[in-house]
Amino acid sequence: MTMDVLLDVRIRRTLDAWVSELGTGPVPGMAVEGWLFEGRTARRGAEAKLAALGIRARLRSAYKPLVHHFLEEVDRAGLAEVTVHWPVHPQASPRRFLLEAYPLAEMLDGVDLHFVALPASAGQPVYRVDLRWRDGRTRSDTVLAPNRVHLDFLGETLLSPTAWLRVTRPGEMAQEGRRESEHEALFRQAVAAVESHDWPVEEPYFERLELRIDMPGIAYAPSRESGWMNSREAMHEDLYFALLELFQRRSGRPAGDRRLQPGQVVPDVRRGRGDARLRITKKPHGALAPTVDASLAIRIPALDRSPSPLTPDRIRQELESISGQRFKATSREGRVVHGVHHPGASPAVLITGAQHANETSGVVGALRAAQQLARQGANFALIPVENPDGYALHRALCAHSPRHMHHAARYTALGDDLEYRDAPPWYEREARETGLALSGAALHVNLHGYPAHEWTRPFSGYVPRGFEAWMLPKGFFLILRHHAGWGDRARQLADHVCSRLAERSLLMAFNARQLASYNAHAGDLPFELIRGTACMISEVNRPGPPLTLISEFPDETIHGDPFILAHDSQTATVLAAVEALGLISPIP
Repeated sequence: MTMDVLLDVRIRRTLDAWVSELGTGPVPGMAVEGWLFEGRTARRGAEAKLAALGIRARLRSAYKPLVHHFLEEVDRAGLAEVTVHWPVHPQASPRRFLLEAYPLAEMLDGVDLHFVALPASAGQPVYRVDLRWRDGRTRSDTVLAPNRVHLDFLGETLLSPTAWLRVTRPGEMAQEGRRESEHEALFRQAVAAVESHDWPVEEPYFERLELRIDMPGIAYAPSRESGWMNSREAMHEDLYFALLELFQRRSGRPAGDRRLQPGQVVPDVRRGRGDARLRITKKPHGALAPTVDASLAIRIPALDRSPSPLTPDRIRQELESISGQRFKATSREGRVVHGVHHPGASPAVLITGAQHANETSGVVGALRAAQQLARQGANFALIPVENPDGYALHRALCAHSPRHMHHAARYTALGDDLEYRDAPPWYEREARETGLALSGAALHVNLHGYPAHEWTRPFSGYVPRGFEAWMLPKGFFLILRHHAGWGDRARQLADHVCSRLAERSLLMAFNARQLASYNAHAGDLPFELIRGTACMISEVNRPGPPLTLISEFPDETIHGDPFILAHDSQTATVLAAVEALGLISPIP
């Protein structure tokens, strides 16, 4: 397969275009207000250029305008009380603009904060904010959140953030309206180019579809993970899931079917200067990096202090320290999926990590727990990385954007979720089946993660379609699935694991903090809370062991002490689950 170029286009930077347009024949006393997808420094620079021409300009962010309002236009020191009246729009979910206000509840910690819904209106969404400071000052602000109503390629009506320009000349009515920004144009042209391409009839449609984008934008990275905002990450997320939806429709599969195998979709979005560039190529998978002898890997820092995701060589080295029967499978791109069965006298457990390969704390947690279990003589099978192709892609994307979520690395190189693969060729899935057969495990501990900060799709209605419940972090939580007749054992398992997790004070404080913020913006969590850990228990009669415990730590993508807390929690979950299995009702 040769490389094909579907599209190669440059789009003028909106900020530059506006400065050029407005600076042509400025009128004395002219005032400008604009909203676009740019960071504070770039907007202030453009304001200064316009001021030099005699134009009074204020340029704001079209992305999360209320949050930027508090960052840029409100003196938060000494605030006593804030009431945010948030808009409700008939073309969006009722809480859409309260979700978009995240993480205001954390930003205003210690302030008497109230959220009040405004009556539904089809006009431009506007927040009304009432402020009171401790020294007695008061103020009321109006914050425009420019959006457009539009039909997407699925025929759904969406309300999405958009650029907006308002120009006022002395003695004239203000002229204002939507302007398509380069960010919106990039997204529109990318989807249109992929949709109109002549694809094969059968899946997979390609080996690798790469969308290389270089563009300016918003990159706000405060010390608190909750405050993270990055328009390049948002572009990656929106394009990736939009193209999955597009190919899903083309395949005739139902919405959300994780068996879809379009090929590997890779939006590679990087920081650019000046005009934006989009290049879409269809290409074969690249050559694999040469294998390095795992014995040469450096074991520093110690595994339990690892501050970042492990390299493949380090993973193999740690796996080699566990005795037992080796087994393996081969991925779609030709990488080896490594596993080991450590026999023992206790009830058998299968432990896996990186089914979704951008969820990396479970890899460390699985290895740490398995090494302890081996010393205890436990019976388990271990596959630390089920999806090595996705893991390699995650490492490549993190080389230039280490804190992005990188959902393009979530699924396999075929583009599917390996757990749902139900027909040959099996590739990665074969390792899991081998581990289950060798161990006879009645419990599968499947270590996962989810976004560590807000997950948005700004050009497709803002809220991630099909993943609404995963939009905001809500602490470390558990999903426990059981077959019919196993409900009592599942409950015993959940109670024991949550009891053990409750002994971990750092984790409990972390959970409480994130749950409070989630509740303020998204409402009540639709999960049961067991001793400080959210847990969802349900009967699911899918193939596999009768008990499956799925852990979910917000680890996409964290480093340092937060990452250590993440794999500490994953390790503790595995050990507690194995302990519980030996205590609950006998396994038939």
